[in-house]
Amino acid sequence: MNFIQTRGNDANKAQSVTFSQAILAPIASFGGLYVPQELPDLGEAFLQKHLNSSYKTLAADMLARFEIDIAQEVIDEALDLYDAFDDASNPVPVVKVKENLYVSELYHGPTRAFKDMALQPFGVVLSSIAQQRKENYLILAATSGDTGPAALETFKNRENVQVACLYPDGGTSDVQRLQMVTEDAKNLKVIGIHGVFDDAQNALKRLLASEEFQSALKEKNVSLSAANSVNFGRIIFQIIYHIHSYLELVRQNAISLGEKVYLNVPSGNFGNALGGYYAWKMGLPVEKIIISSNENNILTKLIKTGKYDLRDNAVVGTTSPAMDILKSSNVERILFDLFGDVRTKELMQSLEENNFYELNAEELTQLQEKFDADFCTGAEGKAYIKATFENDAYLMDPHTATCMKSFETCSNPAIKTIAYSTAEWTKFSPVIANALTGEKDAHDIDALKSISAVANLEIPSMIQGLFDKEVTQKTIIEKEKIEQEILKFL
Repeated sequence: MNFIQTRGNDANKAQSVTFSQAILAPIASFGGLYVPQELPDLGEAFLQKHLNSSYKTLAADMLARFEIDIAQEVIDEALDLYDAFDDASNPVPVVKVKENLYVSELYHGPTRAFKDMALQPFGVVLSSIAQQRKENYLILAATSGDTGPAALETFKNRENVQVACLYPDGGTSDVQRLQMVTEDAKNLKVIGIHGVFDDAQNALKRLLASEEFQSALKEKNVSLSAANSVNFGRIIFQIIYHIHSYLELVRQNAISLGEKVYLNVPSGNFGNALGGYYAWKMGLPVEKIIISSNENNILTKLIKTGKYDLRDNAVVGTTSPAMDILKSSNVERILFDLFGDVRTKELMQSLEENNFYELNAEELTQLQEKFDADFCTGAEGKAYIKATFENDAYLMDPHTATCMKSFETCSNPAIKTIAYSTAEWTKFSPVIANALTGEKDAHDIDALKSISAVANLEIPSMIQGLFDKEVTQKTIIEKEKIEQEILKFL
């Protein structure tokens, strides 16, 4: 399968590229992204075939349908990393929480967040390609808190790969920050910036498109790629768990094969939702995808009004910081799929130049046929955390809690909903402790102990141990100095 470009071709890049080319150089013509030229049609026969398959078997077959140019032994090695999750036989448990509401828990990997689902195998694939080509790669990562730890974990000590990870100083939880700044592998560099996630992501995109920066890298015999979901190497692994979660509902006799469900996704950069959208297009029976946001509700406004308006907006710090994002990169891939490359280029150029675009009435109707949305305030989210714990004996993080409101406001109660839990309770413990007890713990370690006592849960060793590790990554800079700092690292 080949990959084409969301904003058309500028005559400087190939009209289409292979999967390996798309993940090694993920920015396409005019600053656009790569998307599959066509998606495999799986259909009900595929679902029936994998009704009793393991997660790895399902994943291997789905990847085979994409016909990607990656050796089978590399794919097998990549998928074997799921064996190290909490339960090798079921790395993504799906738990019934309420009548017609099931939570797909995507956080049972090494960094306790859903980014492990894609980045664990992605690291093996990209590193293997680099070694095969005898090339050295700098992997850029911009994080609002979860991509960074997962990228550093998957790439540490891998051959032919160095990683520069950008995060907003003060914009993550203590645990997320410690997962990054205590990494000591020589091929990793963690850079805190004075700014917000959008500043980090904008810098990443600028560097990926900068001929001057890439020339400086070539002098060091280094090529450039990215670990963010602008890279389709992330997205392809995110399709799988949507199919798995649906099959889990069939296995639990919650639905019959072919019955439609809602996919309810807490959304920041839209990669998780995009994976569900592609699964739907490939044959997964879906009624609609529900986008759950926090006070940074730019996606809710887009889906409700057709307007993507950043002109008078600034990122607001919330209790669900991984979603404190205004420029959701993967919306572009949805625009391309619905409206084509000419219109996508027009819309994205308007966003870049004017901080605004607006869909016409027909386009908005097309978007709303696929998506609905609502947003949840921090106070509402904490109320949902407390109520769900007390009434349903289920503990959730503040990002998952945003799904509870949209479950109430956007779902037909006769249709089952799969909500996606993107992080374990340990990643955002001060918010959860405050929701459960009313206490305001200044530090994660105190909040973790409070929750452990109230919920009778053990603090996982990989989280507990963070507070005793040495901080080795101490760089915090102005965002204007990012390029200089990365080149110094190399």
